[in-house]
Amino acid sequence: MNEPDTATRIDPKLLEILVCPLTKATLEYDAAKQELISRAAKLAYPIRDGIPIMLPEEARQLED
Repeated sequence: MNEPDTATRIDPKLLEILVCPLTKATLEYDAAKQELISRAAKLAYPIRDGIPIMLPEEARQLED
């Protein structure tokens, strides 16, 4: 059984080094939606089982 608090947390050090693969801009962590947000690319990269999926084709387009 996955505990939402432990299985879905992103290591702060990992968040410091991850950037958007398209723009190389920093990312924001949205814990509620389990996504990494790239404001520059207007994309939200999903986090599945605690692993960020940094593929643009897997990202969700952000609304303006």
